Amino acid sequence: MSKNSKVLNLRDKISGNEVDLSLSNLTEVPVRELALFPKATVVDLSCNNIISLPPEFCNLTHLVKVDLSKNQLICLPDELGNLVNLQHLDLYNNKLTVLPVSFSQLRSLKWLDLKDNPLEAGLAKAAGDCLDEKQCKQCASKVLQHMRALQDEVDRAREKRLLKEKELERKKEAKQREREAREKEARKREKAEEKEKRRKEYNAHMAALAAQEQQKKKNEEKKKKNGQAAGDKKVVVESAPKPRRSLIGLMFKLLLLLLLGLVGVAAVCRMTDLQREAVCVPVNVAVDDGLTWAKRQEVVVRQLLQNLSSAAKEFLESTQTSKN
Repeated sequence: MSKNSKVLNLRDKISGNEVDLSLSNLTEVPVRELALFPKATVVDLSCNNIISLPPEFCNLTHLVKVDLSKNQLICLPDELGNLVNLQHLDLYNNKLTVLPVSFSQLRSLKWLDLKDNPLEAGLAKAAGDCLDEKQCKQCASKVLQHMRALQDEVDRAREKRLLKEKELERKKEAKQREREAREKEARKREKAEEKEKRRKEYNAHMAALAAQEQQKKKNEEKKKKNGQAAGDKKVVVESAPKPRRSLIGLMFKLLLLLLLGLVGVAAVCRMTDLQREAVCVPVNVAVDDGLTWAKRQEVVVRQLLQNLSSAAKEFLESTQTSKN
């Protein structure tokens, strides 16, 4: 069956503000078609095989009276509370055990029939019997009160859950902040320790440089003092003997010249014709006496040399013994 034919058939079933779809062997509600007729506020869907209502059914907010009796409904959509204009609801002889919590939002509901449903004990007690108009109105009122109580419990449970979630979130955030604070403090402490370490290393380095510089200055001063003292000593040592060496050298030269002169005179007096002269006679006599004396002293010199040799040998032996 096409959509146009459905619409045409639905139009044929409309009488004033009522749509009669009872005994139509329906398994689902033609929500789209019903939405096309907002003036049809009364819908009879009784005596069909409808198992559930689609969520879109709750968008038909123009509905005032709905008859779903003698179907196979096992549940109602959670959005049922959106039917804010619904005043009359017939759910007789279905398979409902509970009603959605949003049922409490049906503020306009004045008539309700829940007979012949396997309702849970609390809901069945609130619904009571619906054998006449008065009882069905009481059923609507009591069921709304019951559902509002359930709604309050659900709201309190949800609020409690939200508070618990917020508390958990707050604790989680507090732990996160505490962890971040600890990490920040640890980083700060590590940075301070690293800075202190670098400062100590810098101070130690500067102290080492200062010590090296001071030691260098001391060494330079010591070297300078030692050099000055050595220089002074050298000056004293080198300058002091100069006059002595000069005097000794002069005397040595004079003696050498005198000796050479005497040798020359002696040679002249011994080897020339002047040896018979009166001047050369004492010279020749002195030379002869010297030669005679030298011959006599030869034995003494030999004995002296022998004694010096023995003494030197004993000195060397004693030195070698002391070293061992």
